[in-house]
Amino acid sequence: MTPPPRDLTLLRLLQLGSPALPVGAYAYSQGLEWAVAAGWVIDEASLASWLDAQLTHALASVDLPILARLHEAARTDDAAGQSYWSRYLIALRETRELVGDDCDRGHALARLLRDLGVTSAAPWVERADAPYAALTAIAAVAWEIPLVVTAQAYAWSWLENQVLAGVKLIPLGQVSGQRLLLELASRIPVVCDQALGLADDEIGGMLPMVALASSLHETQYTRLFRS
Repeated sequence: MTPPPRDLTLLRLLQLGSPALPVGAYAYSQGLEWAVAAGWVIDEASLASWLDAQLTHALASVDLPILARLHEAARTDDAAGQSYWSRYLIALRETRELVGDDCDRGHALARLLRDLGVTSAAPWVERADAPYAALTAIAAVAWEIPLVVTAQAYAWSWLENQVLAGVKLIPLGQVSGQRLLLELASRIPVVCDQALGLADDEIGGMLPMVALASSLHETQYTRLFRS
């Protein structure tokens, strides 16, 4: 696929980060549904705290630094590096649900990119180790989106989906949702800068409450979300 002209890069970035991207992200709450049912997240303030912890201890220390390595591997056509960091990211997912969430969205993005003419995404359709970050990196390289803004779009997309899930589950009003996005999105540039500066041996995070919520959600009797 021919990379877009420079004046289209922003539009490709918006396309990649859009909730309209048909990868099924709206179907996943990443444990938030159980947290709401259990009374751990009950209002705007507690949702802000829940999401801020994940920005700090998951996105900044796991997803984004690995996304950076996957972006570089895709840029240099380093197949071994892509496989290594994809498997590493999957290994850091604490529950079956979180692995399924990540790889389901990865496979969906791989199919979409293949159908849009990004040939480097085609082999990932059949791979077991296909986390969403790996395909985001492939799309960003194909569309000439710089790493820093790719990381910001990745974090924004995660945040927007989680806020929308919280608005539905608690429930909250749309103004609360917009206020949360305004507040938490202001942290994304700093979080990305920190994440992209991490060394390999600094990658890792620990969110036991999220892991517990995701595990318990697997057998939750009634639920709106797949995870």
